Amino acid sequence: MAERVARLSSQRAVVIFGASNCFMCHVVKTLFSELGVSWAVHEVDKDPNGKDVERALAGMVGRTPPVPAVFIGGKLVGPTDQVMSLHLAGKLVPLLREAGALWL
Repeated sequence: MAERVARLSSQRAVVIFGASNCFMCHVVKTLFSELGVSWAVHEVDKDPNGKDVERALAGMVGRTPPVPAVFIGGKLVGPTDQVMSLHLAGKLVPLLREAGALWL
């Protein structure tokens, strides 16, 4: 299942693994939208193999529940706290530019 996560996470510059009823997933999506980032979301609760994807993500992020799990440029950035830490430190936008998710 880790191969599937790797494949899905590299389909766009920013990929968010989330759940349709996850508030923190909504927070991350809103942040990226306000930054002008085009992102893709994979909602594990709507995936027939979602439990397997969640287990694979939990092993990668080191906690449960593993969503949201954010990938930028095909690389795991982490859950909401990691994304927000990067943003507050001024490191998120350069990372997004490097991945081709932002043009300006």
